[in-house]
Amino acid sequence: MTTSLRARAAVVKAPHRIEVVDLDDPGPAPGHAVLAVRLSGICGTDKHTFRGESLQYAGTPHEHDVDYPLICGHENVGVLAELGDGARFLDQHGTVLEPGARVVPAANVTCGTCWWCRRGEPYFMCERLSDYGNSLTLSRAPGLWGGWAERMHLLPRSTLFRVPDAVPDEVAVLTEPMAVTHGLDEALHGGDTVVVLGCGPLGICHVVKAALLGAGRIFVTDLYESRRSLAAAFGATVLSEAELLDATDGRGADVVADCSGVADTFPQALALARVGGTVVEPGAFVDVGTTAVNPNVIVTKSLRVLGVGGEILPAYAQALELMDTTLDTLPWRQIVSHVLPLERAQEAVELSQTAAATKVCLRP
Repeated sequence: MTTSLRARAAVVKAPHRIEVVDLDDPGPAPGHAVLAVRLSGICGTDKHTFRGESLQYAGTPHEHDVDYPLICGHENVGVLAELGDGARFLDQHGTVLEPGARVVPAANVTCGTCWWCRRGEPYFMCERLSDYGNSLTLSRAPGLWGGWAERMHLLPRSTLFRVPDAVPDEVAVLTEPMAVTHGLDEALHGGDTVVVLGCGPLGICHVVKAALLGAGRIFVTDLYESRRSLAAAFGATVLSEAELLDATDGRGADVVADCSGVADTFPQALALARVGGTVVEPGAFVDVGTTAVNPNVIVTKSLRVLGVGGEILPAYAQALELMDTTLDTLPWRQIVSHVLPLERAQEAVELSQTAAATKVCLRP
């Protein structure tokens, strides 16, 4: 049974312009669901969209420019409010989800049938990928495809993850950025020295993941003192570039994660990695320009460069389990620095780009 309602939403009308409006909500279509959003994070991608830096998935079959207007928000936690006729969703344990379940939806939905999907390639290669808060816009009814709204519609192939009871919304909302840290699972070995460039939310999540994977030492850099202090609370040491090389006897780090979100730090990441080391690049998701790199550096140092185009589904469940088991031993609650109401969405996005904030969320 579906009910026609109105839903309050923060709509990105154009670069640098957000308006809070009421939208018609006809209820879920057959096979769909509606999420009552409890908290939605402001991602680095959302900041790019707000600034008009809109080219996403460059060089893949899913390359596209963001189509304004849209409702952003793909880092979400909420409660299943309604299920459309015939809708059936399972959680990470294979249990059928009923209305009232608190869940984190995966940020993307693949078609499951294109060449890339059939080969099991990373989801963002899908030729008909649907991205909540990105490629799904107001041009597709009912428009409520992002978490910056009271109600968010979910497509039939959506993957949903049940949130453990003990994990509060302010921590569960970090599930998606934590899932983007899967590059460290491949690159890091116990006892490794890790450098994280940029301690915004994504960088902090990489610090957390490195610590949980048993990194020997974690060094970080960031422009903002508040973010450096947060990284230190998770066990990282703040050093300058020169100090980083000194700390490793000039060799460099085993793993460098470039999480700054700007192109200019990529050459620095290559310089800081030791011979035979790995550079993980998850921060340059949106095309914000190029930087000069001499490929000879990669060759002569035998570096491995691991590009992370997004999260992988198994990493969502892993992130929620890690949160649940370390909630009392790690300062997870410190990562979200501000929670603002929907009516202050533009203020929230602007705040998220300043030294005063780490992770900013909207509470619809």
